[in-house]
Amino acid sequence: MNLKIVGSDSGVALHKRNPGFPLDMDWLDSVVMNRSALERRAGTIGARRSVKKTHQAAWLLKAISLIDLTSLNSDDTDGRVRRLCAKAKNPVRSEILHGLGASELEIKPGAVCVYHNFVATAVEALDGSGIPVAAVSTGFPHGLSPLKTRLLEIKASVKAGAKEIDIVIERGQVLSGDWLGLYKQMQAFREACGEAHMKTILGTGELATQSNVGKASLVCMLAGADFIKTSTGKEKVNANLQTSLTMLRMIRWFYEETGIEIGYKPAGGISSAKDALTYMALVKEEMGTKWLAPHLFRFGASSLLTDIERQLEHQVTGRYAVDYNQPLV
Repeated sequence: MNLKIVGSDSGVALHKRNPGFPLDMDWLDSVVMNRSALERRAGTIGARRSVKKTHQAAWLLKAISLIDLTSLNSDDTDGRVRRLCAKAKNPVRSEILHGLGASELEIKPGAVCVYHNFVATAVEALDGSGIPVAAVSTGFPHGLSPLKTRLLEIKASVKAGAKEIDIVIERGQVLSGDWLGLYKQMQAFREACGEAHMKTILGTGELATQSNVGKASLVCMLAGADFIKTSTGKEKVNANLQTSLTMLRMIRWFYEETGIEIGYKPAGGISSAKDALTYMALVKEEMGTKWLAPHLFRFGASSLLTDIERQLEHQVTGRYAVDYNQPLV
């Protein structure tokens, strides 16, 4: 097979980081989302888009480059994190890549995402790989620890070597309409991140309405977020296509008004190759092929890579491997 990978990472060097903007209450007040229309649009994506054979293999290899390979479990250990990093450095077995004609492609995930306690371990394990470490921070997953503690946690993760910080908003600020409070808190988090990119987790399943999701997205982008992310993966409702549409359309609106490109990260419950292809089709339709690059789109996932590798093996051998033959950790 001769694969052409969808999308390009060439925009990374030209990507301008979000400098942040003043809180615009008039803009915020104009954000209204039509839930019924979003549901209708979301319902058409998986039904209309189907990628087959060699094209599917190319899209799935691209999907690997968009994964934040994640382990956020209460029983994580240094050993588990090292195994996760080893998988990140070799996400697809060499014989599968050879069978796909993709041996010369540098396939690696967008980042490895861990708790602060394991940042130093992951940084050491990934040394020389070019794969950044992302740390969840600010009282993950609820974001309700004292503000001073959350700021210190960000700074500690950056000092330990994290290049990306996934911070959590206080959902109560959205539900009570405290937009100024949310904006100021996001500004403080962004300052604490320094050169590390800030990925802002909205906890969309707990924000009650799509209009709240849209407003929270805008406030976080105005405050300097580099990415907006759906979920911690710990909520009852995590990423879905309807909420993805809301957030992508806010990113597009923000880009049209400011010229600044903001990244998008759906997280929680995305575990199959089919799901990944559906989200990629949605991003391509709404934002264009340019957004299918690691600096603008990531999946937050722990088991997605396993199913992608199974699908790629089927492309080469005609057989599916059992999950336990492709363990992450």
